[in-house]
Amino acid sequence: MVLVIERIPKRQRQQQLAKAIEENPFITDEELTRLFQVSIQTIRLDRLELGIPELRERMKMMAEQSYDQVRSLPLHEVIGDVIDLQLDKSGISIFEIKEEHVFSRTKIARGHHIFSQANSLAVALINDQVALTAAADIRFVRQVRLGEKCIAKAYVRSISKGKAKVEVFTYVGDEVVFQGNFIIYHSKKDRSEGGGAHADRD
Repeated sequence: MVLVIERIPKRQRQQQLAKAIEENPFITDEELTRLFQVSIQTIRLDRLELGIPELRERMKMMAEQSYDQVRSLPLHEVIGDVIDLQLDKSGISIFEIKEEHVFSRTKIARGHHIFSQANSLAVALINDQVALTAAADIRFVRQVRLGEKCIAKAYVRSISKGKAKVEVFTYVGDEVVFQGNFIIYHSKKDRSEGGGAHADRD
């Protein structure tokens, strides 16, 4: 059965819109248009009336509200936009695949860009001025195409003297497209085991 969502009362639609954005802050106006089966102008007016900024502004706000600052490398060297970072715990970045990231004929993203997003986020998580990737066990689950947004979620699984284990899952929508397990060497010698409390994948 197909629901005719555009016929529901405006107030009810706006409530559902606000809930959809709260559940997925990365959702675009175009995706909301398809979800609610109304015009993009209607979506934009609804957002305006609700005081909800557009996607780019939402991302900027989330980045400014990140709990910690990257210590191991300059923020501009992290591939993708870091929108949440808790040092030695977890982090999230978002990376849009553009023309310069894909093969010209197939419009499929070059693998090293997907890897670099995950790898740089894993390094950025470490609360140390010196952090380097020592090893990586990676798996490309499916191809990523032009225009898709990659959301990388990284979790520190354990951290000890001179070494941290970081797991990264990269999503397009709800679908995992890349998974990586990284061993990151760092210079601090007084670390205790941790990360177990932050082992959730979502």
